[in-house]
Amino acid sequence: MPEPALDAARRTLLDTLGVSAAGSATAGGNASHAAAPTIWGSGGSSVWFSATKLPPAGAAFVNATYAAALDLDDGHRGASGHPAAAIIPAVLAVGQTTNASPAQLLTAIVLGYEVAVRASAARDIASLRTTDSGLWCGLGVAAAAGWLAGHSTPVIAHAMAIAGQTSTSQAATGWTQLGHTVKEGIPWATANGLQAVALAASGHRGPLDLLDDPVAYDRAALIENFGRDWAIEQAYFKIYSCCRWAHAAIDGALILKSLMQVCDSEIESIVVETFDRALTLPNQSEPQSSEAAQYSIPFCVALALIHGPEALLPLKDDHLKDRSVTNLARRIRLTSADDYIGVFPAATPARVTMIANGRHETLEISLPKGEPKNPLSDADLKRKFERLASMGALTADVAQEIFDVVNRLRFHDATDLFAALGPRESCKLDALETAVVGD
Repeated sequence: MPEPALDAARRTLLDTLGVSAAGSATAGGNASHAAAPTIWGSGGSSVWFSATKLPPAGAAFVNATYAAALDLDDGHRGASGHPAAAIIPAVLAVGQTTNASPAQLLTAIVLGYEVAVRASAARDIASLRTTDSGLWCGLGVAAAAGWLAGHSTPVIAHAMAIAGQTSTSQAATGWTQLGHTVKEGIPWATANGLQAVALAASGHRGPLDLLDDPVAYDRAALIENFGRDWAIEQAYFKIYSCCRWAHAAIDGALILKSLMQVCDSEIESIVVETFDRALTLPNQSEPQSSEAAQYSIPFCVALALIHGPEALLPLKDDHLKDRSVTNLARRIRLTSADDYIGVFPAATPARVTMIANGRHETLEISLPKGEPKNPLSDADLKRKFERLASMGALTADVAQEIFDVVNRLRFHDATDLFAALGPRESCKLDALETAVVGD
């Protein structure tokens, strides 16, 4: 695997672990941690930041819940979704039980990411009912885990086919207006992908022609330049705890507020011109849960304007009843822009017009912060990691240890990584351990 791809895997690994540290403190994260031993029993793979050990599918389910809970996990424009929240928990869960080397772990991350992104990008995403990652990330999980476990090509192929055939339905997406912790179904697809590997290894067979329908999948997108171009090098990283479709609008609104030198009370209204797909989000001015808020462009723009961008790193329940935020959110109007027709999923732009003190100013954001062509620096990613780690399960010393291990993950032994993610007195999840292990 070329060094640029491995470096990209390290960046994605660090970002996922930081997001997961904060996600471990969420209601959904706690619920998954508490329920998983009852569902899967004990095993050899660690639930991060805890003493709990489960079978790989169970540990990966909990850790994927952590990674996806805050909508801060990385993504890929080609896939229009979030590969790492599935791939990294799966690879680390399997790698811990197979004594994988750092090189094997990083290679498996790159391979799983590649398969997942290609499977998603090969579809006509703009025509789909939902872009939820649970529909496709399981194929990448099965590929990565099967390769890491040393299974034969036929076993891996059948595992991928089983994972794809049995992927999450995401039946309520596009309909429900209620916030919920199932969200995109990433943890379910992750566990399902690992279970598909076990089934294929024992003789189960999947539909190997799953991706061969030319109406559903573009063959060129699936296989062209495979092994030469690596999707993980084009990942985007998030600095706001909300749907990526809101990020350009947030960036634009924050810049306009600074340029116009206005305070919150002087903002009369805001118009956000965006692409059609963004208007299918619930976009509630008064969301009743953090999950609902993550899918509201008006709320997240208003929150960033009033409390600063740090209020979205991560988004907290405390702001849901903040009248200054919800009042401003009601003054934010979304509309589709004719010149943005067809830009999704390749881009998620927004044009923001702010009206304040009788003045109108407009700004277009084509590439929100964190895109490969408008990237976060290594220093930006470190600051994000440290901030999120401090809000979740980790103390500063433990967070620094994880940061150091990930950045030097190039030697023969990966035990330092698993030790850094394991239990210790300084982890804040210790209070939960007795209850979870007792279950």
